[in-house]
Order: sequence, then C-alpha cells, then structure tokens
Amino acid sequence: MSKRTKSLPQQRGFVLFDVVFEDGTRASNRRVPMEILGGLDGDEPARQLIAEQEAEIAQKAGRAPREIQQLTRSPIAKPVIAT
Repeated sequence: MSKRTKSLPQQRGFVLFDVVFEDGTRASNRRVPMEILGGLDGDEPARQLIAEQEAEIAQKAGRAPREIQQLTRSPIAKPVIAT
C-alpha cells in the first residue's frame, strides 16, 4: 500500500506595496491579499485593488482620488538579532 502524501499548506496572508501617486505623495505598506496575485497578470490586480481602496478613502475624505504613478512591492525587513 502506498503512502498518502500530504499537500503543503498554501501561503496565505498579505503582500505589502509602496505606492507613489501622480501628485508626488507616497503611501507605504498598502496591504493586498496574496490570493489575487501570482497569475499571468503579475501585480496588476494589486494596482486595481489599491485604486479601489484609494477611491473609497477619497470619498470618505471628501476629495478626488489620486492616480497611481508607480507601484512597487515593499522590501521585507530582516529581523535583527541582538547579541
């Protein structure tokens, strides 16, 4: 009888993005669920989601939404071990 191989758990969580808007302002660490990334579209679904988030924020703040100029993944900080 052959052994049943266990499937590896899927990585779940969020990917953080840094956003630069057309007016030069910057928003760091915008959270995007990992489930929408990784397809053939690359990070384009993240751009769409962040644009939707920005529209909601702008509506609540009573201002026009800002256009995204640049979208990059936030660098992962390495933990510092105190010695």
